[in-house]
Amino acid sequence: MTMTGVSPSTDQDTVGQGGVGRGRTELGAAEQDAAEQGAGQRPESAQPVPLRRNLRFQLLWGGSAASTLGLHVTDTAYPLLLLAMTGSSTLAGAFGALQMAASVLCGVHGGSVADRYDRRRVLIAADSVRLLATLSVPLAMALDAFSVAHALLVAVVTGATLAYSGPVRLLAVRSVVAPEQLRQALAQDEARMSGAGLAGPPLAGLLLGAGRAVPFLGAALASLLSLATACLVRFPGRAEPAAPAAPAAATTGTAADEATGATSGTTTGAAAAANDSGALAGFRHLLADRTLRSTLAVVFGINLVGSAVVLPVIVVLRDQGVSSGGIGLALAGEAVGAMAGALLVARLHRLAGPGALLLAVAWFAVPLFLAPLLPGGAVTVFAALFLMGLGVPALRVMIDILVFQQVAEELRGRVIAATMTLFTVGMPAGLFGSGVLLDHVAPGTALAVLALLLALGLLPATFDRTLRRAGWPA
Repeated sequence: MTMTGVSPSTDQDTVGQGGVGRGRTELGAAEQDAAEQGAGQRPESAQPVPLRRNLRFQLLWGGSAASTLGLHVTDTAYPLLLLAMTGSSTLAGAFGALQMAASVLCGVHGGSVADRYDRRRVLIAADSVRLLATLSVPLAMALDAFSVAHALLVAVVTGATLAYSGPVRLLAVRSVVAPEQLRQALAQDEARMSGAGLAGPPLAGLLLGAGRAVPFLGAALASLLSLATACLVRFPGRAEPAAPAAPAAATTGTAADEATGATSGTTTGAAAAANDSGALAGFRHLLADRTLRSTLAVVFGINLVGSAVVLPVIVVLRDQGVSSGGIGLALAGEAVGAMAGALLVARLHRLAGPGALLLAVAWFAVPLFLAPLLPGGAVTVFAALFLMGLGVPALRVMIDILVFQQVAEELRGRVIAATMTLFTVGMPAGLFGSGVLLDHVAPGTALAVLALLLALGLLPATFDRTLRRAGWPA
């Protein structure tokens, strides 16, 4: 179970948005809208256009969907192709590792660029570079010049472009949606991610069976669609500086938060943050707040251990005699669960505050890590991953509400990039560590060790009263 989607293809088009200011984020938004209408505070003419008729949002959503699907296809096709070419699992895994590493290394600069330059031009440039890199693969194949080095270079270029396009695409979505529709828009974005995650791997296998260049032609077409929407849809291209906050308005909020259940310190140093032009300003904003530090630590642990679980699960199923197709279907359980979980976002947010929800979803995953050891094979694994995936969309939207909506617009790109980087940076270690672990212990033991590591990692946050009592921002 992971929460990146930045992804790293996660896709990084996956977390966070910015651009409409701080509108209402409380859970009773629908009820408040009704009350406002009844009280005559909101004229009918002020009603926002429904999302289904918001052409700019739907085009941006479609472009993001195409981009995410193309990335999932290539994330599966490249390792399969490299494995067939070389027979080396190390080289096959190197593609994803290099892509992820490039995305992490460029993440900080990508957030800074999103805050300082015209965002629409940045998105067009990043999508154009990714399109050219993807097209170079079938072209090289046609010339019989494709090589492992070429594939790994494409991995680096693709990862770097994601670091620049991810924050901008997320900011663009927010800029074309009314504040009260943002939760609904985020839920629809979760459906995009989950659907792409479900369709991408089997589609990659199908296209690869039709010819080794076909998956990359399909990915190039997806990149072209994404680029077309970036060119067609106009959205605010640059952050507008916020007015300086009065010094008295900045508070640490820790004592009050523990008393009221509000998130702590979201207004701390607001004026200083707004004037911070450094590339690392996003990290400073996140790490300055106790609740955010605990939240990020929990999600980091989920992604670190969740990325490490996949390989032991595959080995367990293989040892049980499950076919490759059956393993692929079993691993699709998380994507199916996330699709279903997108419908539960508002309900889960009503049931618990952000800290309690985060801890509940994380602890729920601990025993599920051991599910592959139970009878049932692929069916049991599918069910366990399905249950894990149910809570992921609620956590992703929670991060948007808790972090991205509470930061000044001119700092938001760097905060998004910093959050994505912190979420992603542990995943290569998880992937590598699981391989090392399997070299020394049985897969069942590896799963038990990973479950124990996650449980131990959750203990500090579980005993953090500030996190447990954190509430939704008002």
